[in-house]
Amino acid sequence: MFALRAALLILIAVCAAACVTTGGTKPRPQPFPGAPVPPAATPAPPAGPAVVVPPAAPSLSEIVETALMLRGIPYRNGGSDPSGFDCSGFVQWVFSQHGIRLPRDVEMQFGALKKIDVSDLHPGDLIFFHTEGSGASHVGLAIGGDEFVHAPSSRGVVRVERFSTDYWRRRIVGARRIETTENTKTD
Repeated sequence: MFALRAALLILIAVCAAACVTTGGTKPRPQPFPGAPVPPAATPAPPAGPAVVVPPAAPSLSEIVETALMLRGIPYRNGGSDPSGFDCSGFVQWVFSQHGIRLPRDVEMQFGALKKIDVSDLHPGDLIFFHTEGSGASHVGLAIGGDEFVHAPSSRGVVRVERFSTDYWRRRIVGARRIETTENTKTD
């Protein structure tokens, strides 16, 4: 029963989410015409924190390695698994492989994580861009230097790019960090 409920929640998240928002409003999925009304569902458990990091968090290099292994996976709007990713689905999936639960959409990821300066980016941090509108509408994972890995729609596959290029540099809206024991240690 738990597996069925988890699969249903994943399916709903995949169908309802998209990488880019338009004008501050999000499309709402409509029921299929003529579809039978489902039986009363079991109430969902109360929502937990927006970001969940396990006590024994993985190393950031492991997270970056997972992201880099996905290069070449096709872009798919609303995609959140290796059959196809959109930007926020890609980031969410990569972190989930290491027990870190993130929100599904770009704006929620941007709002839920610790704000950092772009000049302080480390591998494993998230960098956000406005590709449509003025707020965060695209996300990638910093991998070191000025490079990030992401699932863009323009050429259709997960790939590495430099955020110092003119296109990305002009669109940066901020950076965020997932707090782990690795990046919160003090000297």
